[in-house]
Amino acid sequence: MLLFDYMGTNVVFGFSGNYEQIETMVEEVLDHSPHFSTSQRIYDTEHVEDDEWQMVETKGNQFIVNGQPFYVNGFNTYWLMVLAADQSTRGKVSEVFQQASSVGLTVCRTWAFNDGQWRALQKSPSVYDEEVFKALDFVVSEAKKYKIRLILSLVNNWDAYGGKAQYVKWGKAAGLNVTSDDEFFSHPTLRSYYKAHVKAVLNRVNTLTNITYKDDPTVFAWELMNEPRCTSDSSGDTLQSWIAEMAVYVKSLDAKHLVEIGLEGFYGPSAPARAQFNPNSYATQVGTDFIRNHQALGVDFASVHIYADSWISQTISDAHLQFTTSWMEAHIEDAEKYLGMPVIFSEFGVSVKDPGYNSSFRDALISTVYKTVLNSTKKGGSGAGSLLWQLFPDGMDSMDDGYAIVLAKSPSTAKLISLHSSRLAILNSMCSWKCNWGCRKKNALETILYHDL
Repeated sequence: MLLFDYMGTNVVFGFSGNYEQIETMVEEVLDHSPHFSTSQRIYDTEHVEDDEWQMVETKGNQFIVNGQPFYVNGFNTYWLMVLAADQSTRGKVSEVFQQASSVGLTVCRTWAFNDGQWRALQKSPSVYDEEVFKALDFVVSEAKKYKIRLILSLVNNWDAYGGKAQYVKWGKAAGLNVTSDDEFFSHPTLRSYYKAHVKAVLNRVNTLTNITYKDDPTVFAWELMNEPRCTSDSSGDTLQSWIAEMAVYVKSLDAKHLVEIGLEGFYGPSAPARAQFNPNSYATQVGTDFIRNHQALGVDFASVHIYADSWISQTISDAHLQFTTSWMEAHIEDAEKYLGMPVIFSEFGVSVKDPGYNSSFRDALISTVYKTVLNSTKKGGSGAGSLLWQLFPDGMDSMDDGYAIVLAKSPSTAKLISLHSSRLAILNSMCSWKCNWGCRKKNALETILYHDL
């Protein structure tokens, strides 16, 4: 047996056992160790030095930081920039980061766009509201304070916060002959509008940190678009062309950061045998193609969303959990077999508005996602993490779409999240320690943790 000190906790390696035993032992560590308490922050951010705050990279089908594995347990909070633009609501940004940190969440996905709307970042093509940009500066700066990395999405497929529809409106106002919102993907001028926005965001120098966004390790990745769809071309060719151009363009401006597309994960014409995993027949007709899209040059990892209550049936049932497992396992397999990259389940949740909803079912759904990720992780697979939709501080009911999780009001869910964060933190440390001894990661994940009480 070999002793290893993790944050002052004595852990013994060298006892072999199966994964179920590991789960039990990890829970015992968490129950008794002050360093992995579910009621306190998992990570002591004051002890993370700047030289450890490095870019996230990929190595094969896994994320790494400083050459060591990095597993993602994170969340979505899309409205951060908009609320940061008003001093009276800016505190909500700090509040949600603090609460996320308290349960060990380390990655947040949020919008780096608001096009032509209330508190717009981009008021018209390449015309920005400096005060709103300063609000985004605050979001990035505050995220680093809590050691939370950001996936920044650059435009919306949907009308909320402007989206591709706003770009088409701008095009019409400029005299372009465009009739469909999907021409966002194909019209050269609209493509140039989007590229200009990408350039403006990536080259932004943060007024609080003086760090250019494209040089800031706080940014985990750039997301090309939230949930792109091009229903006017079910062959997928139009969207594929856009992805191929934009992924390479982002990389031409910023070769350091990771790039992902923002897809929901629907299978398309390039993989007809995989269509059986789609939630419905319509999913094959929206112009996306999970495998083909992610094979585009410049794309570093895959994204998948999970909404059984929207895609299968709104009424809560065990079928939702069964779908979630099969949907995740299919994409993990494809990420390993065809893509050779990590996959993040970057949106998942269930609405309190669904018939039959109760908090126990939400916890069951979250457990299903976490378990499926861990089942992949223990084998060194492509399942690299997940992001809850969505985390809210208290007092924001007016912005709740039904999916909001307020940790203070959801103690069982908070404990579940914290437990998963702790497991991943331990696995990260185990992998780092074992890798330093030249051992394979999979062997580290088969090792039992023992806490010397």
